[in-house]
Amino acid sequence: MQSIAKRFWRHLVTDHWSARRAFPPRALERIEAATAAGEQKHTGQVRFVVEAALPLFLVLRRCAPRERAVEMFGRLRIWDTEENCGVLIYLLLADKVVEIVADRGIHARVGDASWQAICSTMERAFREGRFDDGVVAGVEAISALLTQHFPRTRAGSNELPDQPLVL
Repeated sequence: MQSIAKRFWRHLVTDHWSARRAFPPRALERIEAATAAGEQKHTGQVRFVVEAALPLFLVLRRCAPRERAVEMFGRLRIWDTEENCGVLIYLLLADKVVEIVADRGIHARVGDASWQAICSTMERAFREGRFDDGVVAGVEAISALLTQHFPRTRAGSNELPDQPLVL
């Protein structure tokens, strides 16, 4: 387990500009296009959110990335889709950890093992500095799972923004 001092330092020095360097406008456009393309094939609503670092009081409280992702799932109302089909891809950049949070109906069909495999693939790309490649691969893998379990059979509305959110 990492020391709280090292984690505190990483969160102190990782700022909004760090997120913008990892995800320049071209990368954000690429992620948005992958999200939109996937949602043409399934009924899920996918949202990618990158948070540069946690507020320092949360680091001192030892807030886990999963805990923060679940909080963001609620705060951004990703659960509030007509068919309860929201999926959050949350990246905590300072820790280079990705979490996927899905509505219960989706999670029951897909399961932890599939989500964890996608997270691992994305985190591997992040460690290599290939942030947009990692996110696009994750979005495409999630879209493939959602297409398998929740294929689009009719036109539907886009309830969540496809544009990535950088916090």
